[in-house]
Amino acid sequence: MADAVVSRLAELGLTLPKSAAPVANYVPFHVEDGMVFVSGQLPMTEGGLYATGRVGAEVDTATAVEAAKLAALQSIAKLADATGGSLDRIAKILRVDVFVASTVDYFDQPVVGNGASDLFVAAFGEAGRHTRNAIGVAVLPRNAPVEVTVIAKLKD
Repeated sequence: MADAVVSRLAELGLTLPKSAAPVANYVPFHVEDGMVFVSGQLPMTEGGLYATGRVGAEVDTATAVEAAKLAALQSIAKLADATGGSLDRIAKILRVDVFVASTVDYFDQPVVGNGASDLFVAAFGEAGRHTRNAIGVAVLPRNAPVEVTVIAKLKD
């Protein structure tokens, strides 16, 4: 039987991407005491970064929302790696942090964060509901507009 999360993603017209390799000296995820901590994920596509620049300047809100969704999809790929490929082992998405590279006068970081949050809920159902921060920052790695981190709980 197909993994339920992968099936839900397919219903949304999405496929789980190949997990992106770390871009520096860190591990992509860490499993400890029944929890998975996923390092920051960028909005990667097969062609590279989906967008570059700061939201409110080079990147508009709609593009940033899509970037957050893609970064969340990369995070789900890392969760799949951490669970040996079975996303059904995820009991709950506990926390999502969405970092938004934005201009000093941009204030819709929560709207951008919904791109990630909406995908987690669509993919995991009620188990995808989580606490969240949506934080404006000056710059992100590779000039990405968005970076997403995740903490998830594994099933016993």
